[in-house]
Amino acid sequence: MPHAHDNSIIIAGEALPIIDMPIHARWRDAADRRGFDITARVADRYALALTCRLCGELSRTRLFVLMNHQPRCSYCIEAARRQEAENAGIAFLRRDSDSTVYAWYRLPCGHEARRQIGLITRVAAGETGLRCATCHEAVEAAEAQAVGWELVGPDPGGDTNYREYRHVSCGHRQRIARGNVKTQRFDCGGCGVTWVSAPSFIYLFRVLLPNGMRVLKLGFSKNPRSRLQHQLLGDRDLACHVLRVVAMPSGHDAIRTEKKLHASLRRRFPEAVIDAKDFAGALTVVTEVYAEWLEAEIQQLLDGIEDDSDDEGG
Repeated sequence: MPHAHDNSIIIAGEALPIIDMPIHARWRDAADRRGFDITARVADRYALALTCRLCGELSRTRLFVLMNHQPRCSYCIEAARRQEAENAGIAFLRRDSDSTVYAWYRLPCGHEARRQIGLITRVAAGETGLRCATCHEAVEAAEAQAVGWELVGPDPGGDTNYREYRHVSCGHRQRIARGNVKTQRFDCGGCGVTWVSAPSFIYLFRVLLPNGMRVLKLGFSKNPRSRLQHQLLGDRDLACHVLRVVAMPSGHDAIRTEKKLHASLRRRFPEAVIDAKDFAGALTVVTEVYAEWLEAEIQQLLDGIEDDSDDEGG
């Protein structure tokens, strides 16, 4: 039995005085049924030092709790939380001093995060995912920077789908849906620049999926390389190549042309449309992905679009 001195016992780093009073048989029986041994009476006449039979550690428990409830061993609880965190792919660091339902963890990226213990239970069971707020904010900042804006912070109105941004070119600040920043479909309320009037592009990418399948992604964007680097890939380690970029006069022209392309391809080559389950998790989209063998046909269609643009320009 660890002592601080002859008349005390150390529990959780605290030296508690031992109370020299009888330990009744019915108390020992209750402790035995609940998986503990009574080591001593401590602190006051109503507190007991219990030894857990599972881990051998000491804990302080009120007599009323022992007789009417199941005492909980804090060491076993912490060990279970460490194992649960490991199953979730993270590391348990410490209990939260302000709340019993929260704890501190180290995420795979190395950042420390305060999370609900119940959430980690669900993550360990595979029911939900877990993301780092610090890393996620960096991703959002990169998305904004790629389209000429700066992430200021959360939405002043409290809407979790929105953020506050600043337009770098004019300094105007406004709240914008994050989804619109990713797709670049928003207007600046300060200088009046609109996504529909700004120049845009039709792009064709080739992606090597984790399952070994090579697929084509056809779409439009004001900044195709930003679209590829910051938005399209769910797995940043995927091999991806820009096959073709065709300039369009405006976002309006780009989206109209893109819709016509997809309608034509789906109608003429339905067997080339890749099922979303084949690229789930690898790409952030769920449609408009085609088999690699369709590349020559798509390139020919893009040739026609480029020729039409040259004729209009001439």
